[in-house]
Amino acid sequence: MNYNRVVCFDLEMCCWNVDGVGTTGEIIEVGLAEIDFASGEIVKRAQYYVKPEHDEVSLFCAELTGITPRKVEKQGRPLASVIQSIVKNFGGANKIFASWGRDDLILLNECQEKGIDAPFKEFLNLATLYRIQNRLKDKRIGHRAAQEEKGIEWEGRQHSGYVDAYNLAKLALTML
Repeated sequence: MNYNRVVCFDLEMCCWNVDGVGTTGEIIEVGLAEIDFASGEIVKRAQYYVKPEHDEVSLFCAELTGITPRKVEKQGRPLASVIQSIVKNFGGANKIFASWGRDDLILLNECQEKGIDAPFKEFLNLATLYRIQNRLKDKRIGHRAAQEEKGIEWEGRQHSGYVDAYNLAKLALTML
């Protein structure tokens, strides 16, 4: 296990908003940003689009994420192929993976449903760690709000896995 590196990741999923109720489906994007504690820098980034097998990208989802059905059709690959690339390019089980919230469960559940091996063994929920570090016992806080509370500028469009993973890596460098 390489404890000098953490791979921050963020998922975007098919999503709908019906009568003010949001629901999500299959993963359509995985964004990753790897941090190196020795240098204190973000050393690698990647973005993978995933072709959903059962869902489609709704107009609501395209407006929220910027991911269009055309983009997923042209640039997306099956989740198994994306997981292979993640393991090859980010070290898989040799690295600690981290997200804001429980994206690990979403990814692991979809992998299990599709018969794909999990891309990691070690996981950190940075939202929980942030709440502990900042004594926010009963208060939930979003990733962007937490980052801004620490005086770290948000860069890019929120709800892009690529952008969110990068911003999370910036925050993680101050937390870990």
